[in-house]
Amino acid sequence: MELESLEKKAKEKIKKASSREELFRIEAAYLGRKGELTKILRTLSDLPQKKRKDLGKRGNILKNELQELINKKNELFLNDSQDEYFDISVPGKNFQVGHLHPVTQILEQLIDIGENLGFVVAEGPEIETTWYNFDALNTPENHPSRDETDTFYFNSGEILRCHTSPVQVRYMEENKPPIRILAPGRVYRRDSDATHTPMFHQLEGLVVDNRVTMSDLKGTLEYFVRAIFGQDRDIRLRPHHFPFTEPSAEVDVSCLLCGGKGCGSCKGEGWLEILGAGMVHPNVLSNAGIDPSKYQGFAFGMGIERIAMLLYGVNDLRAFYDNDLRFTEQF
Repeated sequence: MELESLEKKAKEKIKKASSREELFRIEAAYLGRKGELTKILRTLSDLPQKKRKDLGKRGNILKNELQELINKKNELFLNDSQDEYFDISVPGKNFQVGHLHPVTQILEQLIDIGENLGFVVAEGPEIETTWYNFDALNTPENHPSRDETDTFYFNSGEILRCHTSPVQVRYMEENKPPIRILAPGRVYRRDSDATHTPMFHQLEGLVVDNRVTMSDLKGTLEYFVRAIFGQDRDIRLRPHHFPFTEPSAEVDVSCLLCGGKGCGSCKGEGWLEILGAGMVHPNVLSNAGIDPSKYQGFAFGMGIERIAMLLYGVNDLRAFYDNDLRFTEQF
């Protein structure tokens, strides 16, 4: 009789439930861990076997019936709620859409400029051997860039690449001239201040063919500089030394603020340094399996953060990596 009475009360309460909250309370009162039906089923072990079997069967059938009634009633509440509150004509919520990081924006813009000139993108590993990072690039064994104070070394002897120049060597090993590639990517050096970070981005370019000259290099760089900084920009090449190019040059752009007249931004010189470049050293071509008596090439490399700092007037490179939305939202 106890089971029949419970069944009648429970079904009546489920039928009269006026909200989902009330329905959940009924479910807990009868089917929960301390519910009335649960308590009855837990007393079965004290009953004789025949009575225990009969009462257990009826109790489990009732449990399933009540659960099914509760589920159906809950679905009715959900449907009624949608009909009452959901208006498909109401405009959706506007969520703030993110954007590319300013360094990524500059990098993609530079790649687009290069592709207009016929360059293709080549990539390589960030963990490199000293052969590709130094030896193949004609870097002497006593060069300061090989020191642990400048370069990140692993216990295995491998390193985090210092530049994307190893990509050039790897590409030349697997491809015959004519070659015209851009090598973008992250690079690593032990340096940190307002104009240097341990990790930064580079974009390097390489052209190898049988009739490549310094004037081709200058014309290419002028195209890049004017495409990124504006058509009224000029460049100048100053003699310099890099182990992997000969002759080598530092490349400056006329100051973005004063146009070359001299101001505080350019320290009165009218010029701002932006990249290094030069004709590929014959030893580098030989190390990559290319005959330097038949082919010549030029290469250039720039720090993307450096370009972004000049273009956007940022005076601390670390601001690009502080993850401060007040800074990045400006771009």
